[in-house]
Amino acid sequence: MKKLFLAFAFSILSFTQAQQQDSTSKKLYVKANAVFLPVGVLNAGLEYQLSKKMTLQGEVFISPWKSFAGKYAQVYMVGADTRYYFTEAFKHWYVGANLSFARYKIQKWNYWKDIPSQFSPESPIYSMEDLYQDGFSFFLGAVIGYQFKLNENLNMDIFLGGGIAQSYYKGFHKYLGVRYDTDPDRTYNQSGEWIPYKGGIMISYKLK
Repeated sequence: MKKLFLAFAFSILSFTQAQQQDSTSKKLYVKANAVFLPVGVLNAGLEYQLSKKMTLQGEVFISPWKSFAGKYAQVYMVGADTRYYFTEAFKHWYVGANLSFARYKIQKWNYWKDIPSQFSPESPIYSMEDLYQDGFSFFLGAVIGYQFKLNENLNMDIFLGGGIAQSYYKGFHKYLGVRYDTDPDRTYNQSGEWIPYKGGIMISYKLK
């Protein structure tokens, strides 16, 4: 019995040490998107190694612009990727799945026109460039990218992601403060579409 107990205790100790060694070998990178920083938009994240070929990344996207080139461009987005690297974590090609949530007050790109717009035959006619959208979206999609080492502590991560977006928003007139999407039967407009919604070039710094 004593020998059995000692063997069991040794096995537990060995397993604990192995787990500690494995956890200390896992890498963690902090990263920022070099594409958006020059225009005052922050896209930053943390990527943590789960196993030899798997990582988990959490990130934020913050566009604080109440007006950018005359267009509403406020976006606050959070999301997470699970990534599978074909070689090993943080090296070369990878694919992954993404889930994100965004809160925004923007003017959609197809509203950047000075043309008449009417929500319904009973609604007022406005100039489309005076209208904007205030709402939130859920995103579910995939990401593909390529990451490589710049030096001992720095990596470059080039990536693109897209998928399905489910959006809920209200439409307003910039100057009158009234809703252009007059519909007594619903509070929010709803739309679903397949779109690219993330991408760029992340510069990553190894924390451990």
